[in-house]
Amino acid sequence: MKLPRKVLVANRGEIAVRVIRTLRALGLRSVAVYSDADRDALHVRLADEAERIGPAPAAESYLRGEAIVAAARARGADAVHPGYGFLSENAAFAQQVEKAGLIFVGPTPKNIARLGDKLSARSVLREAGLPPVPGSGSAVTREALRRTAQELGFPLLLKAVAGGGGKGIRIVRTAAELSSAFDAATSEAKSSFGSSDVIAERYVEKARHVEVQVLGDGAGGVRLFFERDCSTQRRLQKLLEETPSPAMTHELREKLLLAAGRAVAAERYRGAGTLEFLLSQDGELYFLEMNTRIQVEHPVTEETTGADLVAEQIAIAAGAKLPRWKDDLAGTVLPPSGAAVEFRINAEDPSRDFAPSTGRISSVRLPAGPGIRVDSALEVGTMVPPYYDSLLAKVVARGVDRGQAFARLRAALYELRLSGVATTVPLGLALLEDEGLLRAQNHCQYLAERLGDARFLRGSLDSEEAPFVAAAAAWLRQANAASSPRARASTALPATSGTPASSAALSPWALLQRFSLKEST
Repeated sequence: MKLPRKVLVANRGEIAVRVIRTLRALGLRSVAVYSDADRDALHVRLADEAERIGPAPAAESYLRGEAIVAAARARGADAVHPGYGFLSENAAFAQQVEKAGLIFVGPTPKNIARLGDKLSARSVLREAGLPPVPGSGSAVTREALRRTAQELGFPLLLKAVAGGGGKGIRIVRTAAELSSAFDAATSEAKSSFGSSDVIAERYVEKARHVEVQVLGDGAGGVRLFFERDCSTQRRLQKLLEETPSPAMTHELREKLLLAAGRAVAAERYRGAGTLEFLLSQDGELYFLEMNTRIQVEHPVTEETTGADLVAEQIAIAAGAKLPRWKDDLAGTVLPPSGAAVEFRINAEDPSRDFAPSTGRISSVRLPAGPGIRVDSALEVGTMVPPYYDSLLAKVVARGVDRGQAFARLRAALYELRLSGVATTVPLGLALLEDEGLLRAQNHCQYLAERLGDARFLRGSLDSEEAPFVAAAAAWLRQANAASSPRARASTALPATSGTPASSAALSPWALLQRFSLKEST
């Protein structure tokens, strides 16, 4: 096995930084690509070399396959790693790379065409023993959508054929919503993946979202990992992921892993991939789709197994072999040790219906400690532009069990400080104090239900404002208490009940965690 000498990373942000760090650990040189918006980004400065590929909009830079291939050839790279998103699941791009005589660190173009395509992947997994969610047999047109909806029933899910990551997806609950949902899904699919094709599926209510990380060597060799649970989602985009799934039984896990192994071996799949499933309330498993790339949430698998999935991708691309699939799990599964959980820090404001937030990072303090990992490209001065995905960082915690992993993640989010843009950190803190989630009662619609409760999530506050808001909260409490009829009628003597007031309840810092600006108006 001969590793490539120099690898171009065809991505940006935290995943580009992640790949570059593994390349350095392997002793390989790296080439970054960047748009005008990312000229001073961390991934550009960490790489050994960097090449501009176009203006800020993704369609003029990170989605230009010919520019990326030209950059690789100009810099003398002999391999291209696509990361996730952008062109990572584009069969034509993989073919472009290989046609140029370069190694594509990912699946073969045929793998991507068959398994990355949601339609053909459904038939592959049906043959492997897991039926797909009932849906259309092909991409739907506007004209055919109403008929398809009548056959499948509501609620309905429209989903981009060529993509993932929650892009190009819309839930449709009534016939009146069909046209607008179709327009929104196809438009987002086109801008995100270059194809406007969408399929229609029955929307399974209150199911859990579980997925299996796989590796294939392209010759029938397979490596499987325990499932990840990605059920905590907002608008079909994952926010919190964990492994192993608290809902998985031994029998279900065996069924899931066997189907994944059969599919990967039969297709001669090469590289890293993830097969995604729905686990219904009555215990039925349905195949959703396959992502033919590294996943955003891959660190939770790494933290519980010790694997470096990016290094595995590179080794496989260089010809490394895996255990031959023999239609059983012996020797092919790498079981986890303990548990891990990841929360995504997005540049969105939870107090304003998760409106996107852009600007310059003015201060940052990332958490650390036992079992804590942070994947990010953040530093003071980083610009958060409006052109790309809102993901800023991923905070990952591992523990001997689920309880310890969640406790460590909660402590890490309390420690994290990030100023300059609004983030989803307050949402993470609310989730990690939510009894239903801690008891593993969550499902794909759980977060939407909790966000409907005004007590669940209070407004998002910049950490620099915290002392002032805490003081205001304390003053407001004292003013309200002093002006109440009960307070005016009482003396300043201690209560005679024998139960002292809780110091935590009176603390302005405790009040800050519950304080809502809306309540004071």
